[in-house]
Amino acid sequence: MIPNSFIQDLLARIDIVDVVERHVPLRKAGANYSACCPFHSEKSPSFTVSPAKQFYHCFGCGAHGSAIGFLMQHTGIGFIEAVEELATKVGMQVPHEHRADRAAGASRAPLSEIMAQAAHFYKEQLKAAPKAIDYLKQRGLTGEIAARYGLGYAPGEWQGLQRIFQDYDHPDLAECGLVIANDQGRRYDRFRDRIMFPILDQRGNVIGFGGRVIDQGEPKYLNSPETPLFEKGRELYGLSQARKAVHDNGSIIVVEGYMDVVGLAQLGVENVVASLGTATTGMHIQKLFKQANRVVFCFDRDKAGDKAAWRAMDVSLEYLADDKTLEILQMPGGQDPDEFIREHGKPAFLHHADHATKLSEFMVRTLENRTNPTSAEGRAQLVHEAKPLLQKISAPILRTQIAQAIARLAQLSLADIEAECGLKPLQRRRFATPASRHRPTPSSIEYKLLEIVLHRPEWAARLPLELIDARRPEGEVIVQIADAITHGELPAGGLGVILEFFRNTPFEPLIAAIAAPLAGQNEIDPSALEGVLNDAVERLRETALSQEIEQLTLRAKHGLTSEEKRRLTELLTKKQLAARAKQAKNTSP
Repeated sequence: MIPNSFIQDLLARIDIVDVVERHVPLRKAGANYSACCPFHSEKSPSFTVSPAKQFYHCFGCGAHGSAIGFLMQHTGIGFIEAVEELATKVGMQVPHEHRADRAAGASRAPLSEIMAQAAHFYKEQLKAAPKAIDYLKQRGLTGEIAARYGLGYAPGEWQGLQRIFQDYDHPDLAECGLVIANDQGRRYDRFRDRIMFPILDQRGNVIGFGGRVIDQGEPKYLNSPETPLFEKGRELYGLSQARKAVHDNGSIIVVEGYMDVVGLAQLGVENVVASLGTATTGMHIQKLFKQANRVVFCFDRDKAGDKAAWRAMDVSLEYLADDKTLEILQMPGGQDPDEFIREHGKPAFLHHADHATKLSEFMVRTLENRTNPTSAEGRAQLVHEAKPLLQKISAPILRTQIAQAIARLAQLSLADIEAECGLKPLQRRRFATPASRHRPTPSSIEYKLLEIVLHRPEWAARLPLELIDARRPEGEVIVQIADAITHGELPAGGLGVILEFFRNTPFEPLIAAIAAPLAGQNEIDPSALEGVLNDAVERLRETALSQEIEQLTLRAKHGLTSEEKRRLTELLTKKQLAARAKQAKNTSP
């Protein structure tokens, strides 16, 4: 775990405007900055970045957060990766790593540099390789698309990389997968006479290569081996280049080959990535669903394609959610996506992609074809084969829908299928209203105080916390902020710092809801805001005073102790004095 104090220090040292501007062109708009939102398609800017609050918010789609949240949402990296990237920018050392982790990180740095040098070498070699250039032109690719994906050429030499790596025997070259040693210990380049496709991680670093043979030869595609940088079951080719199109389209298409990715991108279909010569893994599915709510797997329409489609469906079941869809597209005519789009054009390809087969339909139809449930035996076999699949599905509503379809084919009830497969039925909710004290109350004094505190977090420590109703979520947040500031756990830094402090807590949605409309506001004059704070505190004291008087008055029906009588008299006097002071204040010129 990364200490929360480090997160706060990090956010205090970085400027969210600088972070966002590396990815999105911003324009000054008063005290804030604006842009068209990078997370959804729009024509007029609704995306706002507040340097004072260190917070971004889109009034169109609701995206919001700190600099850390922006990197996570825009690049698809995880929380720890985002923290590490920002920490590197400002020269901070993330403290969560153990010594072994630091050593591994130090060893990765030179490997990344070696891969970058190799990628540059291959790009330069492409310029002087007419055979490779002609091949790419024949596949319909332009220099612009080749440059975008960093395509290169590995010359047909046994030791071509020796031109840039003088110490050709250095062990790091083998560890990167760039060179191989034969049985006699003689080294040679892994990639020779191949079109080179650099594989990038989510930060744009080269971590591996895919090489396609130009003429006849086997294997058709040669990939980097598993290395400290590269894990095939985790990475996707083209994700770095596809990210913006994926956000714009709300969907991501997964193909099988590198050439399919660049070929589709050449003709305007850019929300495309490829698996790296390996079967679909759970890590692939998780990464894809982080990028988009709709994932379309595109396979050939043959036995191998059927097998790959079933594998992708099977692996995805435990990662499904009811707000996400996975679909299967099998190309007609025995063509791969690159061949199809070059012959039939972009509209025809998009038509097929838009009408891809839903996972539920693909699963039920395939099971039906396998078991032929026209007999009692076939129907029993259907339920037998469906059982392990249904048990894997993590999306409860989708699982119930598929179970209903299986039940119809098996001529059984849904309850029979659920019982046979050990599925827990969906609960029939009664929509009971939760207790009000567990819900934020916008009309409460605590809610108003929290709005003020989000403007000026340091003021939380000045509040009369003993009067705050901590049973209310907004009250508990105020108390936690004040306590964190008092103990030095929460430095000044605006909304972004507060949001990160409460990340992954039950209070995160409440803070985000209050913070969202504040993102587009100009900074409020501190003296005016302090006046609002004082008024709210005065109301808080009046409310507490009235509540205590009411409690003692009710108790007086059964008799008060002498101490309670004295306290009641004191409170009534205080209330009268407060009322007179308020009246005098309201009538003064």
